[in-house]
Amino acid sequence: MSSESAHSEGAELGRYLRARRTQTSPEHVGLTIGTGLRRTPGLRREELATLSGISIDYYVRLERGKETRPSPAVLDSLARALHMDDQEHQHLRELAARAARYAPEPPPAPSRTVHPHLKLILESLRPNPAYVISRSMDILAWNPGGLALYPGLDDWPVKQRNLARYLFLHPSARTLFTHWERQITGCVARLRVNAGTAPDAPDLTNLVGELLLKSPDFAGLWERYEVTGRKPAHKTFLHPQVGTLTLTSQSLHVEGTPGQRIGVYTAEPGTPTTTPSSSST
Repeated sequence: MSSESAHSEGAELGRYLRARRTQTSPEHVGLTIGTGLRRTPGLRREELATLSGISIDYYVRLERGKETRPSPAVLDSLARALHMDDQEHQHLRELAARAARYAPEPPPAPSRTVHPHLKLILESLRPNPAYVISRSMDILAWNPGGLALYPGLDDWPVKQRNLARYLFLHPSARTLFTHWERQITGCVARLRVNAGTAPDAPDLTNLVGELLLKSPDFAGLWERYEVTGRKPAHKTFLHPQVGTLTLTSQSLHVEGTPGQRIGVYTAEPGTPTTTPSSSST
């Protein structure tokens, strides 16, 4: 593994620790703070090191990406000190494992090819909206309702149809959801997890770079480095074509694919079932 690659992996681990540290208040972890001005948001490095039982020098090396092989005990201590939940703790372990092991050259972007049997499944789910999505949230295949659920998405070229891009950049997105802020928080958390374990993957870096440049909302959430905040199962759409829709969403991993998932929406029994349709392909 080249020193440049090793530094990149260690830097990602350090960025995550720094983000979690600066967003953890002293009061949240039981520290009593005096009346003096604190220049550092959240915990200071020395406070986190003390809470974790490690030296300040060692912690600084971790945060700066110079130390890439923390022991499981150190990771567990840091997670406890930062009050990480299970998903955040697991993400910390994955970043540390990646920093410690040999990493080959960045892999090419995964194939956008969707197996024909998946397209048959999408058709069989009609009229329920359904689509196949990549790990970077590109919409790779869809049935009519799956595309029409997001008004204006079919105006974009096929290769530009991406749910993250839609949420942050399409003018219809903010008014489509009753809780747009919740949607974008979950979206960024999913991208953060994927980008953390494949930081040099072109499909992810290209999308993230575009959204950092074009969307201040995305840039603010990306800086927070949150890896929890899954989108809620029940979503209410204020759809311009069919009115208010409350649907239950389910995302299913497709085995044997490079991170592809099937997204399906269904209406609860006893609620309106009319979903938008589209003739676009």
